[in-house]
Amino acid sequence: MLKIWLLFFSLIFTSVVAYALPRNEISKIKVSKNGNFKYWNAKAESKAKLVEYVKSVTNPKSKDFIPAEERIAVFDMDGTLICETAPSYMEWMVFLDRYLNDSTFKATEEQIAQAKEIKKAIDEGKPIGQYDYSEAVLQNLGFVGMTQTEYAAFIQNYMDKEVPGFTNMKWGETFYLPMVEVISYLTANGFTCYIVSGTERDICRLMVNGAVEIKRNHVVGSDVYMKTAGQGNVSNLEYVFKKDEDKVVRGELIFKNLKMEKVAKIVTEIGIQPVLAFGNSTGDESMLNYALTGNKYRSLAFLLLADDDVREYGSAQKAAKMQALCDKYGWVPVSMKNDFKTIYGDSVKKR
Repeated sequence: MLKIWLLFFSLIFTSVVAYALPRNEISKIKVSKNGNFKYWNAKAESKAKLVEYVKSVTNPKSKDFIPAEERIAVFDMDGTLICETAPSYMEWMVFLDRYLNDSTFKATEEQIAQAKEIKKAIDEGKPIGQYDYSEAVLQNLGFVGMTQTEYAAFIQNYMDKEVPGFTNMKWGETFYLPMVEVISYLTANGFTCYIVSGTERDICRLMVNGAVEIKRNHVVGSDVYMKTAGQGNVSNLEYVFKKDEDKVVRGELIFKNLKMEKVAKIVTEIGIQPVLAFGNSTGDESMLNYALTGNKYRSLAFLLLADDDVREYGSAQKAAKMQALCDKYGWVPVSMKNDFKTIYGDSVKKR
């Protein structure tokens, strides 16, 4: 009987620690209009500044009042909403999985060699920025010809894989819980939230869908050319989609949504200057400055500092550089180390 009870409690314990917070639980995170934050430290200055701002701009009697239709908030994704350090961006890891582990995909020797070079740099913790655009091109070549359904199945399968850098967490669960609360809080106060990311748009859509309060059509990311399977080299302007015959497939990369591209896409796709912007790197610099420049409404920009090397793979050196940008531009720094009560949940541990 004792063994049975021990087994029973063991099963319960295992089920509790199996995941930090599954996607269906992340989606249940709700913060009221008054800001009942659970995952932030009570004395976090960045949270206090956000709450003061929201209370002011949503008060019809305040000089800072912003009409609901003008309350636009934009968020970078990797490193701002989700993990990008274990060991790298999910987008990069998906790319490596496709080229190095997928037996159904036949890459060229040159492509495989480039993938291995990038993997080696990631494994050794070396900078990979020099591969940024070439990787984006190569990544999309690995999915050319796939339908959106096939592509989504591949990405969702990867989202269910364990994150190498942490215990008890899958790729689809890598959301910073305090930032999920920010989105919920802003939504409760009449803000419309958008993702504006350098990651490919459909990966962003699949990551946020069902996890945070951001609509699929409120996602801006890097884009690929869409065409039909039998279209060949005929341009979209010359080709007519055949009813009940054609199917849309993925083509080559059109552009990488970083730096000034983010501002351009906000202007063309959203059409309203954001009053709040959240980022974590120099790739977000233009977007954050755009929110603050010449805005007819009071605006704020927040920058996450990856300064936690206990619960995360933070870097004091990088955090110091980002803090310097906050000082230079007037952005509000968010210390992951000091401001976040938890990052992914207490059962997630750094390996």
